Amino acid sequence: MWLVFNQIPRRLQIFVNTCLRRIMNIKWTDKVTNDELWSITQQKPIEKQIKIRKWNCTGHNLRKEVGAIEKTAPDWNPQGYRRRGRPKRTWRRTIEDEIRGTGRSWKKVKGIAGVRTAWKLSMHAPCSTRSKRT
Repeated sequence: MWLVFNQIPRRLQIFVNTCLRRIMNIKWTDKVTNDELWSITQQKPIEKQIKIRKWNCTGHNLRKEVGAIEKTAPDWNPQGYRRRGRPKRTWRRTIEDEIRGTGRSWKKVKGIAGVRTAWKLSMHAPCSTRSKRT
């Protein structure tokens, strides 16, 4: 399963880089690195863009009215067994892991999501990448 989860963003990044090189008319002989390409086009790495969109969506769903399904779904705990072929890594578990990485709890995140400006400020911590690419 590790390969599947890491191959998808890598393949997306390759596709985006190829499209950007075609748009900018950069040939393979020009020797332009991906970092230079991103700075020229003012793009961010695809992993960071995915995280930002995921956290924007999470904040939007947590700000919905009390009876909304989208707001109660992250707290839902289905009972029973996971069927064969279903991934062990769920969307909820990835969110919880990223929250733990910031040193917060799920309750704190829900409280912060109620205030849009506080959510925008706190969203930068889970969306930051620790690699050279920023």
